[in-house]
Amino acid sequence: MNVLFHLGHPAHFHLFRHTITRLREAGHIVHILVKKKDVLTRLLDEAGLPYVNILPEGRSPGRTGMVRDLFKRGRRLIAYAAKHRPDLLIGTSADISYAGKWLVIPAINVNEDDASVIPLHAWLAYPWATVILSPECCDNGRWNRKTVTYPGYHELAYLHPDHFSPDFNVVKRYIDALNPYEVAASHGIPGGASPKKHEANSVAPYFVLRLSALTAHHDRGIRGISDEIVDRLVRVLEPHGRVLISSERPLDRKFYPFIMRIKPEDMHHMLAFAGAVIGDSQTMSAEAGVLGTPFIRYNDFVGKIGYLRELEDTYRLGFGISPGNPDLLVARAEELASMESRDIFQERRRRMLSEKINVVDYLFDYITGFSNHNSRM
Repeated sequence: MNVLFHLGHPAHFHLFRHTITRLREAGHIVHILVKKKDVLTRLLDEAGLPYVNILPEGRSPGRTGMVRDLFKRGRRLIAYAAKHRPDLLIGTSADISYAGKWLVIPAINVNEDDASVIPLHAWLAYPWATVILSPECCDNGRWNRKTVTYPGYHELAYLHPDHFSPDFNVVKRYIDALNPYEVAASHGIPGGASPKKHEANSVAPYFVLRLSALTAHHDRGIRGISDEIVDRLVRVLEPHGRVLISSERPLDRKFYPFIMRIKPEDMHHMLAFAGAVIGDSQTMSAEAGVLGTPFIRYNDFVGKIGYLRELEDTYRLGFGISPGNPDLLVARAEELASMESRDIFQERRRRMLSEKINVVDYLFDYITGFSNHNSRM
């Protein structure tokens, strides 16, 4: 089988990495096209996955630049696909949908955000997609009729226990003040027997604050965590452990000592051993949740995204708080920081994993059996 993947963000690398590797190991031909440089291409390089960058000059500024880039990428993707004639196009962008329609090649659009949350993407991508692949809890609105669902999340394509094992040695590279017995015990990790001077289930002594740029087209008008709220969170968390900030946006200089400076590929290990993850990011909140690390999400998307509502309401792995409630956010953060044990979140994680699938297995089977079980081509 000849398959083309289109990746536009580091999250897409994580989503498809293990599926791509399995396809290649099974003898299938796999093409990878990317539209960004920096972290995405670095991750691909380090994983030894060859790719072609169809937008090496980078993104154009402004909304008109976004439209111009859409057509520019589309032309280049179509030219590449016309030359190599893949049997299937796979990705999360509108590009693969209309390229597939133009070339009469089936296109699978993989997404987990409800269509109402990403309306522009939905209108550009879904009418032309052959199939939309989404978690069961995702609502694609008028495009539900062409949606194939599965019991899982994107994050379980790379953070499922079959694919990811948290490594405390990675954490020690960055925070040598941490006590490995405390952290290991708090996560129920083998070898985590605590010395007598430590409680066996003490909370890991650091907390991650994740601040998004909120500059994507679907983030217009979306509120998140302000510097004032960051200041309040730092003050309430510091008595309980170290505060580490991962930020996509510029911060006040007073927060510079808290900024995390780590390799992107090490972030998931840091999330796994954190006492809590607090931020305005969707993806990192979900990543923390599937790892059994309690999270607090604070932005205008709260209550609007199916997979995060499920993690918060059904599995109680985190908390969604709408902007306008900073006191509740700070109080909830202090509550999590004061917890003596996180076993309850690990138990909730085990329940979630028992009801969800290994998404890599599903993607591999769906892709390799596409021509047999799909009737929408």
